[in-house]
Amino acid sequence: MEAYRPPAQIHVRTTSGIDIEVVSETPGAPARIGRPGEYPFTRGPHPTMYRGRPWTMRQYAGFGNADSTNQRFRSLLEAGQTGLSVAFDLPTQMGLDSDHELAVGEVGRVGVAVDTVDDMRRLFAEIPLDQVSTSMTINATAPILLLLYELVAKEQGVAPDAIRGTVQNDILKEYMARGTYIYPPRPSMRLVTDLFAYAAAELPNFNTISISGYHIREAGATAAQELAFTIANGLAYVEAAAAAGLDVDQSAPRLSFFWNSHSHFFEEIAKFRAARRIWARLMREQLGARDPRSWAMRSHTQTAGSTLTAQQPENNIVRTAIQAMAAVLGGTQSLHTNSFDEALGLPTEQAARLALRTQQILAYESGFTDTVDPLAGSYFIESLTDQLEERANRLLNEVEKRGGAVAAIEAGWTQHQIEDSAYQAAQTQEKDETIVVGVNRFVTDEPEAVPVLAVDPDLEANQRQRLLDWRKQRNDALVEQSLGRLRAAAAGTDNLLYPLRAALEVGATLGETAGALRTVFGTHRPV
Repeated sequence: MEAYRPPAQIHVRTTSGIDIEVVSETPGAPARIGRPGEYPFTRGPHPTMYRGRPWTMRQYAGFGNADSTNQRFRSLLEAGQTGLSVAFDLPTQMGLDSDHELAVGEVGRVGVAVDTVDDMRRLFAEIPLDQVSTSMTINATAPILLLLYELVAKEQGVAPDAIRGTVQNDILKEYMARGTYIYPPRPSMRLVTDLFAYAAAELPNFNTISISGYHIREAGATAAQELAFTIANGLAYVEAAAAAGLDVDQSAPRLSFFWNSHSHFFEEIAKFRAARRIWARLMREQLGARDPRSWAMRSHTQTAGSTLTAQQPENNIVRTAIQAMAAVLGGTQSLHTNSFDEALGLPTEQAARLALRTQQILAYESGFTDTVDPLAGSYFIESLTDQLEERANRLLNEVEKRGGAVAAIEAGWTQHQIEDSAYQAAQTQEKDETIVVGVNRFVTDEPEAVPVLAVDPDLEANQRQRLLDWRKQRNDALVEQSLGRLRAAAAGTDNLLYPLRAALEVGATLGETAGALRTVFGTHRPV
């Protein structure tokens, strides 16, 4: 299971025998570009970047029940994946148990169903949690899933400081772009910062949030909007943590970002470079961070799912490869490549393996890892980086005028900006001003013969039965007592992660704990 790591290379040569330097300097480069691993981090957060170790290769996976997803995880690890990324189904994301009436037809459809600690136990069976880094795409119920993960690691005998990974925990973008929120913004922000404080005390090497521009871009935002609105959300989280008593240099080094790598190759490269520069400046100059680790933006990237087409789906292999190249040349620390069949359904194992092989070819055959930020100094790249930074800063100023990210979201302003951009993009495609190969140009009438993953039709009934059996074997009195303590804590100011953990330890389900908070916090109704 140990992932392949190439040896650190002192000398790298081309096929013609030309030595390649770790960092190619740009004579007379302005201070705004800087050096890799140094403020303002335009050229990357680490001095040598991929020279000795490529980015973490994560393939987002999750479908059906815990057992089927566990099999996919183990298959990907055997194929050379270097980190796990978990997709949860919609009921899990919305804080509903699999037997809830609103979960009908959705259990295990777009991710794995997790109702109890036993589901989490089976999800990671025979996967030592001290040897893998796990990313979990979960937001409204992020504290619950992180605690279930911690409990399973404890059962494996893994020390808390050996648990590595990231929980997305970015609720603000749910109101803006994705929709899997439960509670109103203010109590949701409390859950975010409570998780920050809990992890600082209990799980020191786990990243407490992945601030996501990915879903903002998928909803139709431009590259500049993705930059601005994501960074505005990041500032809101740091400020909320400070208000909760966490020093900026205590919370900021554990933040990470999650970006979309879209279709315009050069704009995406410039976007990643501009993002690091903007964040470094704001953290140092606006929020007063003193630790360089607080200035350095670390990021995961996923290729753009919204660009995948059901027509001529093999074309998606090329789209994904180009987008992955942009992410790597832009300096991401972690990458997921979409499977070519995802416009048709959940990825098959063959398609997921091909997506992983795309990353491996880039890492080990392309030469992309030989030198840091190889496009630095290009007139075009530097100009695009500067212009994207300038446009993003204008939007950041607009958000600030409206009282910051939370206030702008509550007023619906940010959502309307994204909706307008999505409409304009759709219009250009309908008018053939934007070409999409196989959709509005170079169209064929031949039927597509691509196998689609079939989900077990008995999955939902089996998951419901497993949940029923779980409730029968636990002590209901202890569960109800723990849920009462959780409701009392929610009505006060205590950190909610501790009573949440106590409830999960005695057998409370995800839906029961989320429901206890719902009775106190209420539910969000969009503007």
